[in-house]
Amino acid sequence: MVSAAERPEVAAVESIREIRRLPVLFKIRFKPLPILRPVVRNSLADPWDFEEVYAKLYDFSRSHDFNPEENDCFIHITTGTHVAQICLFLLTESRHLPGKLVQTQPSRRNPARGSCTVIDLDLSRYDLIAKRFASERRSGLEFLKSGIATRNARFNALIETIERVAIRSGDPILLSGPTGAGKSQLARRIYELKKQNGQIKGAFVDVNCATLRGDQAMSALFGHRKGAFTGAVADRPGLLKSADGGILFLDEIGELGLDEQAMLLRAVEEKSFLPLGSDREESSSFQLICGTNRELRTEVAAGRFRADLLARIDLWSFELPGLAERREDIEPNLDYELNRFSEKSGKHVTFNKEARVRFLEFALGSSHPWSGNFRELNAMVTRMATLAPDGRIDLETVRAEIGRSSAAARSSGGDDAELAALLGEDYAEKFDLFELARLKTVVEICRRSKTMAEAGRRLFAVSRRGKSSANDTDRLSKYLARFGLEFRSLARMEP
Repeated sequence: MVSAAERPEVAAVESIREIRRLPVLFKIRFKPLPILRPVVRNSLADPWDFEEVYAKLYDFSRSHDFNPEENDCFIHITTGTHVAQICLFLLTESRHLPGKLVQTQPSRRNPARGSCTVIDLDLSRYDLIAKRFASERRSGLEFLKSGIATRNARFNALIETIERVAIRSGDPILLSGPTGAGKSQLARRIYELKKQNGQIKGAFVDVNCATLRGDQAMSALFGHRKGAFTGAVADRPGLLKSADGGILFLDEIGELGLDEQAMLLRAVEEKSFLPLGSDREESSSFQLICGTNRELRTEVAAGRFRADLLARIDLWSFELPGLAERREDIEPNLDYELNRFSEKSGKHVTFNKEARVRFLEFALGSSHPWSGNFRELNAMVTRMATLAPDGRIDLETVRAEIGRSSAAARSSGGDDAELAALLGEDYAEKFDLFELARLKTVVEICRRSKTMAEAGRRLFAVSRRGKSSANDTDRLSKYLARFGLEFRSLARMEP
């Protein structure tokens, strides 16, 4: 507590007794100092009626032209009824009253003097309170990240923004990114965070739109009445109704048909929809979260997605990076997946030191594409943990898993399978992606050429123009030799 004389911004308040004599709730310092005297007190029929007090104070806050840049406003809250004090705090916290709170307290030794404290609701000025809010916010961020100490700066910044939006907004959220990037898990964590904060009470309803087709899609989403179509033997409420008061997560929303998109748009905007076979509308108030691995603007241009629906769900749009774009997060996610396996299986599994080092060398290197993203990492950990002898993943288990995953990556694309045939099964660990991408083009040109000289002319067409005598054959031969290849072996292979 600081005395009024020690605070220059409240120098006009000379004593607590003087403050208490003032028949006002607001004190504004101008040049010179006048006192604003609203008629709020005299016009209150019941100062304990919250609705009346708040309404009168709110009307006053809107009717007065405050100018914080020129005038300092102080709101004295240690006066009046508890209802008035609460209303004053709420209006100040919401910045309807752009000022600082004045809290007064009489001195036990000298009631005529007392003390006062000026409270600025800018929490950055209050270390202890600010630290508590920061700690609470960190808890929210960690919650959205499932407690994983992620290291990727782009992803961490993305989660910070999503956390603010999740807490402050009930508008639709669009999560885009490759399959397996974690859209479904993040949507569920958003729901759990909002539920913890008391913002929603309903259920989390998760549906993959790729599984919905035709009448089944309409029925699943919007429900139906008995007899609406063949096989409709009973009423069905539908997923939108089930999500009332909660969150509806529509994964792969780009797969939804145009008719369903139109009905969904109306349901989001008007909170109502018409079930199949019904002439009476149903209502449902839910927050919509959408997931997609498609570029929806491209889908709009192709006529496969409604532009008006995209405009409605694109208010908060976040693109989740794939695992290959945030390899520094593989190690903390490796520990997370291992802990998940231990919780599900009831069996504690760990890496030995050599095995962990070898797996991270493979995972963090640029050779593995991680096309399956976090689902692929989960599958790899599950296999290694299941096969681990005595609960310890050893070097042999890791090597076997690396070989399996590398073979699967190669078989997923024809080019990779051909490189494996040319360079060996472990080619991805010998050469950079840059070198392999260039080699693929060279191999393709060689196979389309009848002679090495023809292939050389095609490959070095630009650089050979400035030479008086070109030796493209020699250049190509030396390049192929770096990989242990010869032109004749390529020419004999079928493209």
